[in-house]
Amino acid sequence: MHIRFLIRPALIALCLSLTACASLPDVRYLKTSLTPQDSITIQTSQGNLSKQKSESLLAKRLRSDNVKLPELAALEEAATGSPLIAGNKLTLLNDGPETMAAMLAAIKNAKNHINLETYIFNQDALGKEFAELLMQKQREGVQVNIIYDSIGSIGTPPEFFQQLRDSGINLLEFNPVNPFKQLFSWHLNNRDHRKILVVDGVIAFTGGINITSDYSSKSLFRSRKKDNVDLGWRDTHIQVEGPAVASFQWLFMQTWVSHKPDNLAERNYFPPLKPMGKKIVRVIASVPDGDYAVYKAYVLAMQEAKVSIHVTNAYFVPDVQLIQALTDAAKRGVDVKMVFPGISDAGLVMHAGRSFYTELLASGVRIFELQASVLHAKTAVIDGYWSTVGSTNLDMRSFLHNNEVNLITLDKSFGDVMESAFNEDLSNSVEITAEQWAQRPFSDRMREWMARRLEYWL
Repeated sequence: MHIRFLIRPALIALCLSLTACASLPDVRYLKTSLTPQDSITIQTSQGNLSKQKSESLLAKRLRSDNVKLPELAALEEAATGSPLIAGNKLTLLNDGPETMAAMLAAIKNAKNHINLETYIFNQDALGKEFAELLMQKQREGVQVNIIYDSIGSIGTPPEFFQQLRDSGINLLEFNPVNPFKQLFSWHLNNRDHRKILVVDGVIAFTGGINITSDYSSKSLFRSRKKDNVDLGWRDTHIQVEGPAVASFQWLFMQTWVSHKPDNLAERNYFPPLKPMGKKIVRVIASVPDGDYAVYKAYVLAMQEAKVSIHVTNAYFVPDVQLIQALTDAAKRGVDVKMVFPGISDAGLVMHAGRSFYTELLASGVRIFELQASVLHAKTAVIDGYWSTVGSTNLDMRSFLHNNEVNLITLDKSFGDVMESAFNEDLSNSVEITAEQWAQRPFSDRMREWMARRLEYWL
């Protein structure tokens, strides 16, 4: 049995007895409760733009007949505390082979340092390929620093990580399962779910993809495969070049220094970053007991949606406020479409998510389930301009208990790329209608009811 089928139930059992319940903030009136600044903060490689230049840039880049993007950008900054960053190049990476090829190429070209943060680092064929290359780069004098999650990588033998340490690589095991490794700050339920790779401080990657052979093969996404043999997981990553790379570097550094007293080897972690493109982005991150920036950004964008909300998400166990944002949008005429897994590596989560279908369908939300491949992507495109790719699932675990990171971009051309990917997933999905859903077996209803009781812990 795949180790990840065992991780979540074991974690739930432990956490039920160890952790008090936290709660998400009230965001029902988020727009009216925020106080946006007079001007939006836009960072560049030369520092912050003046108010006049910011307004000029926004007028050129965020022009829309239907959506007041500058207003949304100002509200989002007030909600998340993160500025916009101009001058970036973005490359959307769909599925494992495309992502792994891009990341391995960047690692091979590394000259100074490699910082890798991942939830899962498996000792399988793909994990060994990454490990061998990382050790080779360490031998060449490139400093490699790795953060891996103790629960996510619980199936990986300790000897695998010891081999990396013996090569000179610095490793941080995030929140070890063994309480004696972190006596005075043991938080088993808090996990590092981020996926970040930063190479030489000039190129970054983030998204939903872990270091595991689940991504060795393509899914049906833009594939010519005629059968379902050796299909890989369906996921999405993004490659970032430009000033925004520094934000991912800071996040890696913050996690490292907050969990490990050892200093990182001295390297040029923050080189000067030149503009590499024209994309305006925002890098948002969340931590347990933090300011819930990712949650606020998602809900705000849904509350402000005028035309469309198109979401692809692997693990959907939302709170009542996120459900309200989706159903309210559908009721006011917004085209709300959601792609969820038809096959999942976490059955409890899938059934808990399905327990919300009746309410969503009744409001006019259209629901689709991806076929053939396990869905693991966490993406959204709203009104064709606001897009996000990241590690965050639309579930209580991501919002309350995990370290997460998402990149948001405000850009029509990139929105078109995201819409194209979303439509491709629709073509490989089956729509769930209200009539069909009402006729599902009683056994399915019981699974949904039971899973829903555990929604906070999933």
